[in-house]
Amino acid sequence: MAKSQNTANKKHTQVKTSGPLQIPARLLAPVGEFLRNQLRALEQRRQNINTEDPFVSGRNESLASPDANAAEQFGHARSVAVRGEVDKKIIQIRKALSRVRIGKYGACEECGEMINTDRLVIYPEAALCIKCEGKKEKKTR
Repeated sequence: MAKSQNTANKKHTQVKTSGPLQIPARLLAPVGEFLRNQLRALEQRRQNINTEDPFVSGRNESLASPDANAAEQFGHARSVAVRGEVDKKIIQIRKALSRVRIGKYGACEECGEMINTDRLVIYPEAALCIKCEGKKEKKTR
């Protein structure tokens, strides 16, 4: 009899959590606007990179000096590297904007805890808290 009472008491003392953290849309509106501006700037930057790439913009073979090919190779390699970084940042910002839309911006995708506001100010597209980011980096090393 005592065993069944203990089980019943445990059921009543358990605290139910309210689920994942959600931030009100009115608080996230300025963040969303900031991220949309960042996204527009990055998309413009990507277009500029494409026009600066010597392989995309074309070349004038008849006027090319022997060292022009090396400069074009370097310019293309630089454009590819910068474009890759810009593309990664665009993806991160788009993901952050989707988290803003659903009200989950600022919550760590791994543990659900709030991401430090200082981290979000510096890195607004952050999806992980500093602790979970550290764990992720340790796994990749």
